[in-house]
Amino acid sequence: MAKEATAPDLDKLSFEEALTELEKIVRGLETGAADLKTSIDSYERGMALKKYCDAKLKEAQGRIEKITVAEGGKTATETFKLGE
Repeated sequence: MAKEATAPDLDKLSFEEALTELEKIVRGLETGAADLKTSIDSYERGMALKKYCDAKLKEAQGRIEKITVAEGGKTATETFKLGE
C-alpha cells in the first residue's frame, strides 16, 4: 500500500492530495487488516504526509494578512495570527 516517502515524492502532491492519501492510510490502519510490515510502512508514510500537510498549513498561515482599519479610516495589513 505505502511506499517510502521522499521529499520529491511529497513535493509533487498538492495539500489536498496529501490529505486524501493520509485519510486513506488512517482508515486502512484502523481496520487492522494489513500485515505488520505493510502497517509499519503505511504508518511511516502517514507520518511523512502529516509533516508535509503541517508545513503547507504553516506556509499558508504565514501568507494570510488581516486588513485593519485605524481611526480616520486608514487601512493597513498585518500578519494574521491563528485564534484572532
